[in-house]
Amino acid sequence: MKMLEVKEIHSFYGKSHILFGVSLEVEKGKIVGLLGRNGAGKSTTLKSLIGIVPPRSGSIRFQNEEIMGLPPFRVARKGMGYVPEDRRVFSDLTVYENLEIMISKNRKTDQQCSIEKIFAIFPKLETLKSSRGMELSGGEQQMLTIARTLMASPVCLLLDEPAEGLAPLIVEELGKLIRRISEESTILLAEQNLHFVLDLIHFGYIIDEGRIVFHGPVEELRTNKTAKEKYLGV
Repeated sequence: MKMLEVKEIHSFYGKSHILFGVSLEVEKGKIVGLLGRNGAGKSTTLKSLIGIVPPRSGSIRFQNEEIMGLPPFRVARKGMGYVPEDRRVFSDLTVYENLEIMISKNRKTDQQCSIEKIFAIFPKLETLKSSRGMELSGGEQQMLTIARTLMASPVCLLLDEPAEGLAPLIVEELGKLIRRISEESTILLAEQNLHFVLDLIHFGYIIDEGRIVFHGPVEELRTNKTAKEKYLGV
């Protein structure tokens, strides 16, 4: 079953044409990688899917429903979660308050994730629940950003370069968390860290200069030296 189906989207920043006919699919229950160098179009693709940068043409179908043109809050209510590259934790609020702010009185309890369940997934955050956002390390902020998004119980999670700037041991721990999250949520993971992604994804896309230049199962991505050298520099 296709959780997400994107066809020929063209996205712009003002007059600057950034995405050129990007198409991709994400199957339910899978982790799909969107790989590329800095500036290749990864973040713009995720922002287009969630509605922050609405495409001017194309199609975005989420759970068999057309969502292109919807504002981000409506896309989120349909079950898509977005974890931005720049984390955006509330620096003056504690870890607990960062999570608590996501509890909505307008949503049913069974549509939301409890803070207790979040702490079961992220035990490190429970030990830091009284710490303010500004006091957390980069890895701890990344965990909090992901955890905060999970409070809405998304069925599809968009992760924008979660490993960027993190120490290797933290990246390894992050990989374990993503695997655990994937047991309940489909994931589209945008990354430039190929080695990190290869151990996680089932299917991969490579984007370069706003165009998809490769797509295939992770096994094919592992063995395609030409694509990795030309578009990823590895």
